[in-house]
Amino acid sequence: MTKYIRANTLVLKTAMVALLWLSGCDKSLDVTDIQPQPYASVDANGGQWKTILLASGGELSVPAPKEVTSAEYRAELTALKQTREAATAEQQQAVRYWGAGAVLRWNEIARELAAQYNVPPNNNPDGTYPVPDPTNPLQRPRFPFANPPYAARVFALLSVAQYDALVTAWRAKYAYNRPAPSKTDASINSLLPSNDLPAYPSEDAVVAAASREILKAMFPGEVPLLEAKAKEHQDSRLWAGANVQSDIDAGEALGKAVAQRVMAYAKADGMSKSNNQADYPKLKQAAAARGITAMWTSRDIPVRPPLLPFYGDVKNWNFDGATKIALRPEAPPAPGTPEFQKDLEELRQLTRNRTREQTRIANFWADGPGTYTPPGHWNRKAAELIHAARHSELRAARTLALVNTALMDAGVCCWETKFYYLTQRPSEVDPAIRTVTGIPNFPGYTSGHSTFSGAAATVLGYVFPDKKAELEAMAKEASESRIYGGIHFRVDCEVGLRCGNRIGEFAVRRGQADGAQ
Repeated sequence: MTKYIRANTLVLKTAMVALLWLSGCDKSLDVTDIQPQPYASVDANGGQWKTILLASGGELSVPAPKEVTSAEYRAELTALKQTREAATAEQQQAVRYWGAGAVLRWNEIARELAAQYNVPPNNNPDGTYPVPDPTNPLQRPRFPFANPPYAARVFALLSVAQYDALVTAWRAKYAYNRPAPSKTDASINSLLPSNDLPAYPSEDAVVAAASREILKAMFPGEVPLLEAKAKEHQDSRLWAGANVQSDIDAGEALGKAVAQRVMAYAKADGMSKSNNQADYPKLKQAAAARGITAMWTSRDIPVRPPLLPFYGDVKNWNFDGATKIALRPEAPPAPGTPEFQKDLEELRQLTRNRTREQTRIANFWADGPGTYTPPGHWNRKAAELIHAARHSELRAARTLALVNTALMDAGVCCWETKFYYLTQRPSEVDPAIRTVTGIPNFPGYTSGHSTFSGAAATVLGYVFPDKKAELEAMAKEASESRIYGGIHFRVDCEVGLRCGNRIGEFAVRRGQADGAQ
């Protein structure tokens, strides 16, 4: 995997890897061979869309460019023409790779880094578990452990930075209206599809800089890789004949400035306290005071500390803390009640009579260690729909920002619920219940897969209404996969799916009010 991620491109081309993907055995690797294509629309009003963290697309200023008649710009055109004509076959391949979609490619990189770092730390000889050290990210265990909550936060921060930066870029583009080089000099033959979008600042440079800075902060051991990727991305615009250097320089400055705003937000969102193991006993005491007696315990040997017990306190994107508490579902049926026994008996029967199709579904949606997690699974589905719809870079970023903030909100709410009720998993109640995959190291109610899936399907169904039924069916299958796998009781999944739907609706409301309709 390390060798793969450091390759010149992140597109795998071997038949063996393609076969693995098609079989559902390994979704940590991307194999989609997407190609450059014209936008369905340039979204000329995009500079007026509502941002998420910035006050507006006009909060950060972009300096005015040189006029196309200036000596400086004419010199840039001459240099660009020489660079374009000298582009090697390898450079032209990079043009096609990045030209397929800047936002999509950087989300692809984020997914693959999440998969590479989704490795739970092994225990020490004395039975304790080391904590990854962000100041020494490449020592074992490497930092970060990109589990589902961490990955969801990565995708959200990345997409918000991309979206806010591109709204700002679109505003500047239409304020200055400097055309693409090929519109000014017909002898420049761009390698990419032509459109009427103004060139200054470069949208690709904006995305490259914003994405690089966010991912450097989230994966500090990969700084050289990310720096190299961003440089190749920005240089590809020169090799393509699509931007002059001043377009790229302005985009670089803007993308970096927005990323700094986003990371300032991230430093104060509560994530630093999410793994506070010292206070975990207080959660157990509070649950006991509410009458919960049969509490979850780690099934790992040796016993592993629970995964991010205070992630539920992290700040949400699309609603406030009071709403988060209001979204918490009521307690599940207590052990010994008829409702509980019904769910328990269903899993006992599944253990004895699990079909091949149920096993296949459980494995396909497992998204466990070594994969890019359930949020990454839905991030990829969003990317596929975006490419098929030929979204502009700005609209692609908007779609992913809505989806990824909903996914993080789903994770935060789900974790708050899990550690509020601290319910057992099926195999704790009856060890005869066999699971298809490993047992996650956190409480059962509600199901994370179900909550993530409900939120993502709701948002994507809003953006792509013709796919709504298909997406809802996918979410239902993802939810039921955890029952088939023996990981969750049915109530965990059905309530989680409904909670995810409600959480996704908040992102939909944001989208309905952002001016992009």
